[in-house]
Amino acid sequence: MTEHQVINPLSVGVDYETLAAGFRPIFQRIASGAVEREQQRKLPYEPIQWLKESGFGAVRVPLEYGGGGASLPQLFQLLIELAEADANVPQALRGHFAFVEDRLNATPGPGRDLWFKRFVEGDIVGCAWTEIGAVDIGQVITKVSPDGEKWRLNGEKFYSTGSIFSDWIDVYAQRTDTGGDVIAAVRTRQPGIEQSDDWDGFGQRTTGSGTSRFQDAEVDAENIIDFATRFKYQTAFYQLVLLATLAGIGRAALRDVAHEVRVRKRIYSHGNAPQASADAQVQQVVGEIAALVYAAEAAALRAAAPAQQAYLARFAGDPAQERAANVAAEIESATAQVVVTELVQRATSELFNALGASDIRQGKALDRHWRNARTVSSHNPVIYKARIVGDWKINGSEPPFVWQIGNGPQR
Repeated sequence: MTEHQVINPLSVGVDYETLAAGFRPIFQRIASGAVEREQQRKLPYEPIQWLKESGFGAVRVPLEYGGGGASLPQLFQLLIELAEADANVPQALRGHFAFVEDRLNATPGPGRDLWFKRFVEGDIVGCAWTEIGAVDIGQVITKVSPDGEKWRLNGEKFYSTGSIFSDWIDVYAQRTDTGGDVIAAVRTRQPGIEQSDDWDGFGQRTTGSGTSRFQDAEVDAENIIDFATRFKYQTAFYQLVLLATLAGIGRAALRDVAHEVRVRKRIYSHGNAPQASADAQVQQVVGEIAALVYAAEAAALRAAAPAQQAYLARFAGDPAQERAANVAAEIESATAQVVVTELVQRATSELFNALGASDIRQGKALDRHWRNARTVSSHNPVIYKARIVGDWKINGSEPPFVWQIGNGPQR
């Protein structure tokens, strides 16, 4: 083993089936309660605790630090399986895996080692970046201020996905002393932090995506991280989590429609067979759904490969290679987004063509698949991603690696 590898071991992948086998019984437990959680709007505290205890949050941490050593394609394949069980859970962990990825890209040293230790011990990180209301685009109202050897965090965030389940929160803030943008990694269980489960979307209802409020919350100085050092393929990474979630939703919809057709007793007088399962037109609908889901999953996994190359290029010592890898990660994730959102929304709508009026009852909750897919697809506007890909293909214009949302100029 070379000195470089000893100092900075990388997560380059392990045997996937061996890795996944350890988590699949937990995924099955999560799936068994998914409909009940949906119907009762019950947050998945227990499922996330099961995942914490199993080491799921450390699958990307290098083997040498006690983690799973998974590559990015392997992480996203696991998230597809988890999303098939319950699509809310991988999205609730989106901020966690992004923060892990950022620490994987950080300069090797004791600070990074400490975070790896926390991840292996089960710590989960939520996120709190977005501000709503009277916030202009580019403006950051949440502030972090020096206070002796500590810092104090003040502000309010919405879309705090997963933070209500977390041990830490990855907060996007602005320093009061320099005006610089930073990440403040703040411990969740402390005075001065208030969390609300007030997300009211029609889909992905149990991701814990509500409001977080910070009032003089304490932050250790070593956990103030310059945003300029954030890993460069972060936008692609966040999108890839959503693509994995969509692919998992598609797999769940296919699983459910096949089961419902298989056990369906009622037929139509103008149908094609004495059982729904033998009706050629119904079989065709299910087959088309299977093809849509197949294509969606294949696109999501293919789009993950360039992100792994960007991670490896981070430490290759070639800035031009690293930049090209980051561009590829962004373009391919955006390209996949354009098609995967359409494929899965279509699949989750078409499933009802294979069934009947009795299958739209709330007790079956089959509508959750379309509602969840539509909600996930609304996070990063797909029309802009299509334009970015087109501009790259035509003009070679590099994609934006960081973008913001806020109020535009007053008319």
